[in-house]
Amino acid sequence: MEIRRSATKTAKAFLQIIPMIAGVLLLVSLITTAVPQEAYAALFTGHPVLDPLVGAAAGSVAAGNPVTSYVIGGELLRVGVSLTAVTAFIIAWVSVGLVSLPAEMEVMGRRFALARNGISFLCAVLMAALVVLVLAVPGGTP
Repeated sequence: MEIRRSATKTAKAFLQIIPMIAGVLLLVSLITTAVPQEAYAALFTGHPVLDPLVGAAAGSVAAGNPVTSYVIGGELLRVGVSLTAVTAFIIAWVSVGLVSLPAEMEVMGRRFALARNGISFLCAVLMAALVVLVLAVPGGTP
């Protein structure tokens, strides 16, 4: 009997979240479609400190399917964007969700959602720097 009650409660909670999830998916699709890949390359100046921050910021806004971020990351590398910036972009794309932040704050709480996104942003920048250090890529450009 306890399992049935738990399943009913879970189903009701899930049904309440569906409109938020649908809104997030629509917004992510709109941003991904509206911003051409060439626009991302124009954001990066080659600065070793600013590029990872710009990459993480762009990835935070362009949240979506990780496979898409890998394709865009490959294109950014192809046009000469630094590995540090692309790594920060991909990590932030997957781990930071500014588009989904309102829904996350509603479900998980404001403090938790803001802390998780802030920490994820910082980690994206730090991990990008570590990738370049570990791979010993001078200037962060392959």
